[in-house]
Amino acid sequence: MITLELARRVGARLAAAGHPWQPGSGDRFIVPDRGLDQVFVVAEMTIEVAEYPTGTLIRFNGTTEWALDTVEAREVVWLPWEHQLRAALGDRFERLERVPGPAEGFVVVTTDGERHADVDVEGAYARALLGG
Repeated sequence: MITLELARRVGARLAAAGHPWQPGSGDRFIVPDRGLDQVFVVAEMTIEVAEYPTGTLIRFNGTTEWALDTVEAREVVWLPWEHQLRAALGDRFERLERVPGPAEGFVVVTTDGERHADVDVEGAYARALLGG
C-alpha cells in the first residue's frame, strides 16, 4: 500500500492538475492526526460519501468507528489503488516490471524512458506520477 507521505504528494499533484479525488465506493483513505491508525474503505453501508453545498462529507454509519460521525473529505488522505494510479498515468505508462531477488520490488517505466522504482507496486506508480 502507498505510504501516507507519498499519498499526500500524489493527491496534491493530481489536484493541482485539475483532478482532485472524488471519493467513491471501494476507495481507501486514512484520517491523519486523530490517533486513528486505521485504513478505512468507502462502502455504502458503513462509510458513505455525501455532497453538501459546503463540501463533501464522509459519513461513518454505526458505532464501530469510535463515534466518528462525519469528516470532511479534505481532512482525509486518499490511498489510491494500483489501478487508479495506473489510470492517472494515462498514456505516459509504458510497462510495469517486477524486480526479483534481494532488492525485490517494482519499476514503472514511462514512455519517456524514465524508470520509477519502489518496493511496493503502488509506490512505483505513485513515483512515476510525481516524476513527470
